[in-house]
Amino acid sequence: MTRTVRFHELGGPEVMRFEDETVGGPGPGEVRIRVDAIGLNRAEVLFRTGRYIEPVRAFPARLGSEAAGVVEAVGAGVTGLRVGQEVSTVPAFSQNDYGVYAERALVPASAVLPRPEGLGPVEGAAVWMPYLTAYGALLQVGGMRAGDTVVFNAASSSVGLATIQLAHRVGATPIALTRTSAKREALLKAGAAEVIATAEEDLVERVMEATGGRGTEFVLDAVAGPGVRDLARVVAPGGSLLVYGALSGEPTPFPGIELGMPPLTMRTYTMRETSRQPERLRRAAAFITSGLRSGDFRPVVDRTFDLTEIVEAHRHLESNAQIGKIVVTVDH
Repeated sequence: MTRTVRFHELGGPEVMRFEDETVGGPGPGEVRIRVDAIGLNRAEVLFRTGRYIEPVRAFPARLGSEAAGVVEAVGAGVTGLRVGQEVSTVPAFSQNDYGVYAERALVPASAVLPRPEGLGPVEGAAVWMPYLTAYGALLQVGGMRAGDTVVFNAASSSVGLATIQLAHRVGATPIALTRTSAKREALLKAGAAEVIATAEEDLVERVMEATGGRGTEFVLDAVAGPGVRDLARVVAPGGSLLVYGALSGEPTPFPGIELGMPPLTMRTYTMRETSRQPERLRRAAAFITSGLRSGDFRPVVDRTFDLTEIVEAHRHLESNAQIGKIVVTVDH
């Protein structure tokens, strides 16, 4: 039997419970992995509380899409993966269909990547979501280049920290937004060129000052809501505002008309645009693996919890106190 985390109703962290489950062999196109570490993502909180971009279809429901472990079995038609191989899963499937909050899990082979050499299970569970999100939005969709500037909020999140490293790798300038100055020094140490505390400083004034009045070529927005108005004001002519999250939970206006219809592009992005398209995922994985090997990319882990502490781990995730990724380890 396999310990699996499931929930039978929407709600806070306390709705998660451990249940014993029989995990059989993988079906066609599937892989069974022994889970050694799990990367926690905001998507799991939103799914558990009924605020995600897709609703829970049925109870009991599973959680989790990012993990590191070892292949135990491969299903019919699976190529490129072998038993005993160290791998990571990427968020490329619905939590209505699969979940990795467990000691063992079945996942689609299309969501499994070989773990780069030298990367342990904790780091292997902390890499793919943040770097695929930053790479997919800013390079695959946006085309960010050397000399560009990117402004991004939720800067102490794993995506925010990956954005800093990605910007440096391509020669762009990262400007971090955080609500208060409490995390300023940590973000500067992480490589942010500027840190703006949005509750304490004038966002528009500070960005324009930092860019010499030019504005920023890219905004990467995890918050959405009414704050997009100020973010749109700092976008340089021809620049892009990419919304990849909705942490505010508020309606998000399109600010173009009230700002005089400036020449900016505003669009949504989800990592699935990259993870569910094999050629895009292949190119992204090659780029990220190269960055890991060179040392330009270094996943930041805020704290680890044991699987038995999954409720406490989610409470820490919802506290917004973390800097980097929260990872849950699994003892066998």
